[in-house]
Amino acid sequence: MAHLRSARRRALALPVGLALTVSLGFLPGGSATAATAGGPSPVTADGPKLSYVVNTYGGRATATSVRKAIDRAGGTVVTSYDQIGVIVATSQNPDFAKTVREVRGVGSAGATRNAPLPAQSTTDIGTPRELTAEEVAEVARATKSAAGNGRADAADAPDPLEPLQWDLPAIKADQAHKKTLGSPRVTVAVIDTGVDDTHPDLAPNFDRAASVNCVTGKPDTTDGAWRPGTGESPHGTHVAGEIAAARNGVGVTGVAPGVKVAGIKASTPAGYFYAEAVVCSFVWAAEHGVDVTNNSYYTDPWYFNCTTDPDQKALVDAVTRATSYAERRGTVNVAAAGNENYDLAADSLTDPSSPNDGTPATRVVDPSECLDIPTQLPGVVTVSSTGAKGIKSSFSNYGPGVVDVAAPGGDSTRYQPPAPPATSGLILGPLPGGTWGYMAGTSMASPHAAGVAALLKSTHPHASPAVIKALLKRQATEVACPETYDIDGDGVVDAVCSGDKRANSFYGAGLVDALAAVSK
Repeated sequence: MAHLRSARRRALALPVGLALTVSLGFLPGGSATAATAGGPSPVTADGPKLSYVVNTYGGRATATSVRKAIDRAGGTVVTSYDQIGVIVATSQNPDFAKTVREVRGVGSAGATRNAPLPAQSTTDIGTPRELTAEEVAEVARATKSAAGNGRADAADAPDPLEPLQWDLPAIKADQAHKKTLGSPRVTVAVIDTGVDDTHPDLAPNFDRAASVNCVTGKPDTTDGAWRPGTGESPHGTHVAGEIAAARNGVGVTGVAPGVKVAGIKASTPAGYFYAEAVVCSFVWAAEHGVDVTNNSYYTDPWYFNCTTDPDQKALVDAVTRATSYAERRGTVNVAAAGNENYDLAADSLTDPSSPNDGTPATRVVDPSECLDIPTQLPGVVTVSSTGAKGIKSSFSNYGPGVVDVAAPGGDSTRYQPPAPPATSGLILGPLPGGTWGYMAGTSMASPHAAGVAALLKSTHPHASPAVIKALLKRQATEVACPETYDIDGDGVVDAVCSGDKRANSFYGAGLVDALAAVSK
């Protein structure tokens, strides 16, 4: 179902080949032979131009020598994050990664993509259902009325579309808002497809200083660079609204409508989140006062990055360094569990979609060594999705010891219809250009958890990420496993839940609780 897709799921109109046996380090094109790192002259090559991450150890002096080796291997340094030992480079030398891996001081190195720069694709990262003409007219009437009446009480009264947001009472956010809307000293960064900060539901709470474009792997601070371009996905704008849409008499209300929200654009126009952009995003968040990041995507082009493959291992290393750095600097990182109904703790999984920027090949992976990043990285809060009936969404990934908490992400209304006056089982949020629409996915669950984390940070401003994460889990509403999970009612079990109500594979510690987050 197209409306259940988000940046957490790609559907490529490309053939599926045989089992994948070739690493990213072996790519067609170019016949030049790489010189050794100590060679007298740089390598020239005419292969496809790819981007790479080179992970170093030994400090800034080592990074300087590695940069010289990159040049000799036919590479060009885009930027260097010496604080975490990650260098972003490009090269047309097909043997670039292999050559650089032999350089002293390099821990790992690998191509971040399969397709040459810039990547072209037929990705589908979600088409929201926009509001009907009647719904838009109702929004306009409510907005005009609020403006005409000079509503000083806007922060206390429900926004006009809030009755359609079944997800807010599901986590007691409506009750939390009676106590507080959250602190404007707290900022949540949406690492995503871009955020339209001109939207009337986002403009009041937007943090421009913490916003940036990281698509190339190097921060672009041009004014508005964080916005989605024409025709690009509305995903990031929707996610931002779920977290912090203002309580201002217009449209919808976010989980934490009093906190600030920033946009960190990390996806290419084609919808890819490459490792260099993800690394840039976390480092930027770490160094610009971001309290919480939301990550409703996986790092392309591999759904699972296997540490047994030298290229994929380099991506895991680089993103791990970046998320860990952000957490050390005070940032809580929250991520979506994914939309394939996978048991992420199974003995093996079949991945038919990787690499998704080329010709994907079906491969069987071992989840203990093949990771969805940043979702499965240490310290990252992993969020599964529930629907309007409070049970696991039909699409949501799960897994004991993997899922930390659950939150509303929506589901097909035929599976989980909401109670009136809400009419859709999907999640309502803002779209670029000043409109609103419905989307669903674990992409929508993660921002609900991020919003609750922001409320926790508002309540406990001096709490460390470890404390915020512990409270998020400890305060969650316990949800027991269903006796049988047959979501479509066809008599076939669709997933098996394991564990007790305090900790299980579907809901982790339980459903996030916004009211508990604001109650000292």
